[in-house]
Amino acid sequence: MATAAAITTQRYRSVSPFIGNTPLVKISEQIYAKLESVNPSGSIKDRMAKAILDAAEMRGILKPGGTIIEATSGNSGIAFSMLSAERGYTMIVVMPNNMSSERKDMIRAYGATIVEVAASDFAGAVEKRDALVAEMGAFCPNQFANNDNVECHFMHTGNEILQQAALIEGKPEISAFVSGTGTGGTLMGIRKALIAKFPRVKVVAVEPEESAVMSGGIANAHSIQGIGDGFIPPIVDMHCVDNIAVISSADAIERARRLAKEAGLFVGISSGANILAAERYINLHKPTGIVVTLLPDRGERYLSMMRG
Repeated sequence: MATAAAITTQRYRSVSPFIGNTPLVKISEQIYAKLESVNPSGSIKDRMAKAILDAAEMRGILKPGGTIIEATSGNSGIAFSMLSAERGYTMIVVMPNNMSSERKDMIRAYGATIVEVAASDFAGAVEKRDALVAEMGAFCPNQFANNDNVECHFMHTGNEILQQAALIEGKPEISAFVSGTGTGGTLMGIRKALIAKFPRVKVVAVEPEESAVMSGGIANAHSIQGIGDGFIPPIVDMHCVDNIAVISSADAIERARRLAKEAGLFVGISSGANILAAERYINLHKPTGIVVTLLPDRGERYLSMMRG
């Protein structure tokens, strides 16, 4: 019988080797952003999905031909669906029914099944996921609480940023890191890497104005899919967050449109939120170094939401 390591190696013949090592793009004199849209499925979630599946295979938790079930607002579901197709797993995605039609089409294109819950009901999606996992004996990535999520961004995304920033003329200090908060793995993992090199770096968490839970507000519907799921994920330590930037859906959409028209960066709504939050942080705090943020995904999965 093949070992888990051998099985994993055999499956790295398609898209897995091309995840990560994304470019750091200059947006303005002080803002640089990781272009995560160039990952194979088009989002930063490829990193997390690969890390969690790799770890589960190596530990023998995820068996060949197994079933994976996860609750997601979209990008994680797309990433897990892509890797499930690559590695021969059955994928079931549980998501609120008001997520963009393009995201659902992409998930189904990879051969995955979608189970929908009520609009904006992420708690309900998690509850349904857990019930299905128990019923089917499936593997649950548990992305909101899985430390492999944090570690992949510490080991890879964060260290890529450090290496790329060191190549910028003048080797500027990284004054702040700005990121929307979905599972929180990106925020926590990259912070862990950056703070080791730049102890004074400030961490700015971005959330939707309409559902500003981290700021003490209540969960509500919004259009910045991928962040602001209505609760603070278990892997997010709010003591590690220095500032919270609250961005409206309308402002995020408008900034994303401008990135496409003015910079040729056809990215998603959360990218607009991140760039706008970085710009506002610079205007307010006047940092001396650069501000690093993320362009988490491509814009094609939001076309129905971004027309105008």
